[in-house]
Amino acid sequence: MGIQFSEPWVLLLLIPLCGYIVWLWRRTDRLAGFRKTLALSLRTIILLLLIAALAGIQAVNISDGKTVVFVADRSDSMPDPEAYAKWMQEAGEAKRPQDRIGVVSAGLQAAVERKADERDLRQFQFTASLNRSFSNLASALQLAAGATEEGGFADRVVLVSDGMENVGEVAKQGRLLRDKGVPVDVLPIPAKPKRDAAIESVKVPGKLYQAEQYAIEVTVRSTAAGNGVLRIYEDNREVTVQQVALEQGVNRFVVESVAKDTGLHRYRAELYMDGDEQAANDAGYAFSRVSGPPKVLVVEGESGTSKNVANALDAGFIPYDLIPPELLPKELADYTAYESIVLNDVSATRMSHAQMQMIEQAVRDYGIGLVMLGGESSFGLGGYFQTPVEKALPVYMDLRGKREIPSLAIVLVIDKSGSMSGGKMELAQEAAARTVDLLRDKDTLGILAFDGSPWWVFEPQKLSDKKKAIADINSISADGGTEVYGAVKEAYDKLANVTAQRKHIILLTDGQSSSGGSYEALAADMVKNNISLSSVAIGQDADQALLERIAQLAKGRYYFTDDQSTIPAIFSREAVLISRTYIVDQPFVPAFAQGADWSPLFEGGVPQIGGYIATTAKETAESVLISPEPDPLLARWQYGAGKSVAWTSDVTGKWSGDWVTWSRFPDLLSRIVKWTFPQFQASPVELSSELSENTVNLRAKTTGTDFQGELRAIVTDESLGKQEAVFTPVAPGEYEAKLPISKPGVYVTKIDLYGPGDAGSGIGGGASGPESGQKLLGSVTSGIVVPYSPEYRISPGDGGEKLRKLAEQTGGRVLSLDRPAEVFAADAKPRKQPYELSTPLLIAALLLWLADVAVRRLSLGWARAAQLLRRPLALLMPARRAGHEQRGKSPEAAYDRLRQRVRSASPLLRRDADAPHGGRDAAAAHPAQPRGAAAAAPRGTEPPAGPASQGGRPAKAPAAQEDGRDAPAHGGSAEAGTDSMSRLLAAKNRKRR
Repeated sequence: MGIQFSEPWVLLLLIPLCGYIVWLWRRTDRLAGFRKTLALSLRTIILLLLIAALAGIQAVNISDGKTVVFVADRSDSMPDPEAYAKWMQEAGEAKRPQDRIGVVSAGLQAAVERKADERDLRQFQFTASLNRSFSNLASALQLAAGATEEGGFADRVVLVSDGMENVGEVAKQGRLLRDKGVPVDVLPIPAKPKRDAAIESVKVPGKLYQAEQYAIEVTVRSTAAGNGVLRIYEDNREVTVQQVALEQGVNRFVVESVAKDTGLHRYRAELYMDGDEQAANDAGYAFSRVSGPPKVLVVEGESGTSKNVANALDAGFIPYDLIPPELLPKELADYTAYESIVLNDVSATRMSHAQMQMIEQAVRDYGIGLVMLGGESSFGLGGYFQTPVEKALPVYMDLRGKREIPSLAIVLVIDKSGSMSGGKMELAQEAAARTVDLLRDKDTLGILAFDGSPWWVFEPQKLSDKKKAIADINSISADGGTEVYGAVKEAYDKLANVTAQRKHIILLTDGQSSSGGSYEALAADMVKNNISLSSVAIGQDADQALLERIAQLAKGRYYFTDDQSTIPAIFSREAVLISRTYIVDQPFVPAFAQGADWSPLFEGGVPQIGGYIATTAKETAESVLISPEPDPLLARWQYGAGKSVAWTSDVTGKWSGDWVTWSRFPDLLSRIVKWTFPQFQASPVELSSELSENTVNLRAKTTGTDFQGELRAIVTDESLGKQEAVFTPVAPGEYEAKLPISKPGVYVTKIDLYGPGDAGSGIGGGASGPESGQKLLGSVTSGIVVPYSPEYRISPGDGGEKLRKLAEQTGGRVLSLDRPAEVFAADAKPRKQPYELSTPLLIAALLLWLADVAVRRLSLGWARAAQLLRRPLALLMPARRAGHEQRGKSPEAAYDRLRQRVRSASPLLRRDADAPHGGRDAAAAHPAQPRGAAAAAPRGTEPPAGPASQGGRPAKAPAAQEDGRDAPAHGGSAEAGTDSMSRLLAAKNRKRR
């Protein structure tokens, strides 16, 4: 055990401390005797403790115990993890009591399983959760070197791995450990031979033109010869199926194809070999973009209603695909085949929430246009309130203003039986919450949940507190049976007593009612009291016939859906329809308001229009044509990288009337669609990408080196999650961005190039770039493919050789599976184990400071305390004990003790008792006596009698010492002693009074 200081220069403060102590001793005249000595000692100790703490004092213990940290490779490429875990336990049995063991696990990240301590590994188990699809040995080694309790370095690291790293560089980390003096022992785990065929790559030209012939090249590596089946898909459409013969090593297969459809296309190759033991590497992917004329996707709600749209597109030489909503693409990449999407009177209830998210993201991030055309199933009537599509459009679906809307009373009857658990109940709650947001404060809402019996979640009442209503909705939990009739009857009874202009019930269930009832009579009562009912059947298990019949009898609408994500849109549509205010069917002539570039279309006047769907224009949108309300009839805006347009009337003539026969109407529709096309300049950016470890490196090259702007990347995975990155320049005209990708999948990438431009170039007065004064100059859309983790590749390399080089580099050893005890056989250098003492010293200094204050400020019996302390010391020391007894018997000792008690008393008492030291009264009563008067008396002369003691006996006069020297003078005569005692008694009496 020893002592060391982390900041030894602070000890120089001891020099001024010595001078301070001397100065303090001379200056302190208010305290005397033992009290002064104690106070000065405490102050000195406190300062010494503070200096030692500031100097970083440490107790140092020299230990010869070893600190060994195991690094266990737990990636998927490691064979038989239980075997090397057992080996680690056996190695731990050879440790000495003072040796310590720690464990670190390695995957994509590293995790400390256990910091180094004296326990063995007999009860140890791996518990850390890791991404085992990658091997990052370098990170694990870095973590292992410091995995000790005191924060120092390990004496030795033992790496148990197959050496097949695919993230990081273990050799680089080895050099750092060597510089720190930490050797790395390695236990190479040989790879287990397996029958495996892996698709290493799928190559397709990145850019193709329509009708171009091209080749799809698939590279396969196999560990053994065999037969297999190769399937190639283009956008989930099977292109070819081939029986292939595989040889050990590398195999290449080429398939010819023709580029048919424009847009971004995904290719997938799948291989099935007999006896394959590894399925994670049996698929490969590629992307290609096929260019051609701009193409539009037209989605029509009812067959035959898009005739006028088709004629307008044909007149504008715009190719298009016409599909029903049920055929909408289900992958984001498929939407990039089109420059614009037209939704013609399509209800939101006919597309999934995921499809609406893809449309919104295609507009915002990929610059694809969006046009919504009106009709009885569009805008608010179509259930688009608070949907992703509403976000992308230039109008709100609800009415925001002073428009007079009839008072509404709606009761939601929601099935809460056990079959509604999970996603169904969550979407039903979202639908009810969306209805709450759509209604006004003066409207009435009730929410009735039912299983075997009905119960009110939210009694019918005015919506003065929407937050409470939503909280009550979210409290519904699914359990129990299904009883429909009782719930509908309870809802009707309550609603019949509510005063409102429009009353409506929405019934939602996914099951069969356990008992019947007279639905016909109940529906007749509803109609008689102006109450309507709409029903929603979820899934094939619902009683569709009953629910449809109830809706027909109660003058409502019936919905059936297999896609539960459409439930919120259905409820929104019903809440809008019941108000009957969103359809404005009064003829008027639209007025031109904004959009100077479209003004030539309306020169000479426009026809009268018969009706439209009422909406509210968004704050930054341009209302090109408006109604007298004023409501937007034609509105447009910029949304992210794309543009969108809303035409709130129809295109069939039912509401638009003379517009469909107006000579300029086809030109107007064509202009609307073309305006939404991405109006980019010829892109000055060439994009390339490569996968390195678990990171995608994006490289962009501009056509000129004088570009002064910014490149941004948006990468979207199959689940619509996205990452954004900003490119940094690495060379003239070259830029690079890195994106971490930790899971396999397909990623669509869009690169936007921003350059100097007008700050007000964006629609709505905003800039189009990420910063004011920038505009979008170009865009590139491509694909990034991570077919599978490098962990599953068939690698011809030898990981064991890499581990042996690591051991040689760091001064470690190559261990073997059959001799685990060798781990602790290596000698370890004795090492210092410092323990910080600063904190306990500071605590001690604080406690002593409190004692210092008490000694200096409190008037206690300090002289008595000194005597009590001296007695045990005198008993322990015989020589001093004899002197103590002799002195205690002399009159001089008694007198000294008396004076000491006087000095330790209060200031008032000392002034009276110590008058000879300067008190005015004593000076007057006793004139000054020459110093040494008593000593000047002749030898042998009898001194005067001393003062009488309190006991009445005369006190003994001080006698001369036996060796003939003069007796010590006490500074006064017997009379003076008597006067001093009298004054002392008087002072005590005054103090008691």
